[in-house]
Amino acid sequence: MAAALKFLTVAPRATHTATVIFIHGLGDTGAGWQPVAEMFAHDTSLQHVKWILPHAPIAPITANNGFRMPAWFDVFEFGNINAREDEEGILKSAHALNQLITAEVDAGIPASRIVLGGFSQGAAMSLVTGLTTERRLAGLGVLSGWLPIRHKVKAMVSDHAKKLPIFWGHGKADPIVRFDKATLSLEFLKKELRIDTVEPENVLNGGIEFHAYEGLAHSADPEELDELKSFLKKVLPAQE
Repeated sequence: MAAALKFLTVAPRATHTATVIFIHGLGDTGAGWQPVAEMFAHDTSLQHVKWILPHAPIAPITANNGFRMPAWFDVFEFGNINAREDEEGILKSAHALNQLITAEVDAGIPASRIVLGGFSQGAAMSLVTGLTTERRLAGLGVLSGWLPIRHKVKAMVSDHAKKLPIFWGHGKADPIVRFDKATLSLEFLKKELRIDTVEPENVLNGGIEFHAYEGLAHSADPEELDELKSFLKKVLPAQE
């Protein structure tokens, strides 16, 4: 049995009725996204949201000569769209993230009030986990990400996937997870899983609200974070 993930929590500032689980990228920790979570928590429309920021386990990364760092899965080659993928590691991390979702549901937060999001490797994990979990989540937040183990996900995809609101932002100048890696993933989701891109005002009915950012490298900027915040307000509205 794999050890449960360790995580940071940013507490809600009002009665807790929704949760965002946000997954960091390769080499980072949950603390890397704590300032963003705290900034969002101060917004008057999101004060009911608790943030869970899990830490990836430490693992050797093949493409970094076996150097050990926080990672959700191994990387065999950087930059190669068709590189071999660590299916076992990805599925193991998806299982661990599902345990975090289960813990929130057990604590009284419905799955329909939980958003799973992430950056880079964390964004990839949010897609794999969110599209295959048996529970219908409130939505997914994908920042600078891609869909790994595509054909495995296609075989595992849940009945809820087409109705899942998804925010997806990606910088056009990203040298790490190149923009074409994101667009190839979008094409796969559209053709193979019938999950289309939609306008932001229609995302609550399911589909991908896609935002491309000119000049943005492998990071999130204020414009992207503002649009993610607007998405969260739609999918996790305050309850009376």
